[in-house]
Amino acid sequence: MGSSGEAPARAAGEARLGLLYGFAAYGSWGVIPLFWPLLEPASPAEILANRMVWSLVACVLLLLVLRRWSWIRPLLREPRRLGLVAAAAGTITVNWFVYIWAVNSGHVVEAALGYFINPLVTIAFGVLLLRERLRAMQWIAVAVGAAAVVVLTVGYGRLPWIALVLAFSFGTYGLIKKRIGLEGIDSFAAETSVQFLPALVFMLVLGARGDGTFHTEGLGHALLLASCGVITAFPLICFGAAAVRLPLSTIGLMQYLAPTLQFVLGVLYFRESMPAERWAGFLLVWLALAMLTYDALRTARRGRLELRRAAAEAEATVVAEAATAARAAARETGPAAQAGTTAGASAAAGTAGPARETREARETTKAGAAADVGAVAEAGAAGAVAEAADPARPA
Repeated sequence: MGSSGEAPARAAGEARLGLLYGFAAYGSWGVIPLFWPLLEPASPAEILANRMVWSLVACVLLLLVLRRWSWIRPLLREPRRLGLVAAAAGTITVNWFVYIWAVNSGHVVEAALGYFINPLVTIAFGVLLLRERLRAMQWIAVAVGAAAVVVLTVGYGRLPWIALVLAFSFGTYGLIKKRIGLEGIDSFAAETSVQFLPALVFMLVLGARGDGTFHTEGLGHALLLASCGVITAFPLICFGAAAVRLPLSTIGLMQYLAPTLQFVLGVLYFRESMPAERWAGFLLVWLALAMLTYDALRTARRGRLELRRAAAEAEATVVAEAATAARAAARETGPAAQAGTTAGASAAAGTAGPARETREARETTKAGAAADVGAVAEAGAAGAVAEAADPARPA
């Protein structure tokens, strides 16, 4: 009795802990615009170089604690995957630099917009590059998102290039990481290994020319630059802990917390201008995201119902087959053995039923799980969600 009561309580506790980890991860990414200005007078390029160098240091320490080294040797034997790792490192470098520059140049709201429209870019990549087919609601959402870009172009008086570069660079990054096939922390360690040497050389050149600030602005400034590694790694650790405790649908919805917080900071803390045209553009983006989220949740629910129905049908089929086999055996052995045969068939049905059901349900589960994962990803979990155990979250 005690163990049966403890299991639900333990599951509920794990879910609550997962929510705390999720809020810590996305909350950290959401308030990170407050951190980058603290690193001035360092230039965005110097901040980026420090982030690359100290992120690898944080990764190595984390791998030492977890003792995760087995992935390195197989990766080194595959030049194609190494090339993909280098490409991923390049795209996230562009993403990081533009984001840091945007925040320190007074474009926090437009940077937040990039991560709001990223789910729409991910869907566009799926259609154009992966030949995926969209449902009607998804097409409408994409059309609304395109209209939002037009309205924002009018509102800004220019193409919102910061948002578009952030969205497309992170969308490309997620697409490449899908092909690499490494776990989050392993992939991030590989990418920062590619970034490390060029970033270190850049820092040394800056110092030699007298343009670097690591050694010239005091110990506090140097410690802040070095903390870029922790600032990058902490949300990663929290996200990984949340991902194993929460459903994908929950993770997919929580990911909107980060750009929402960034948007609020841009408007209320950094006092960035928001004329009516920009509000109209953002409202269109949020409408598109609401459509995607509704469609994803509806599709996921339908997939779960179909899975349960398939499992019930599989169980009924197994029982019917067992009964048919029992009757056939009874006819062959005669009336004297009929009772024993029927009992044996019933026992066999009871034993084979769960096994057959498990095999049938496992195959059906693949389709249902694919619908679940696809639906959440289409709602914006890009990145996250599979990438989302993603240590290199762009902010």
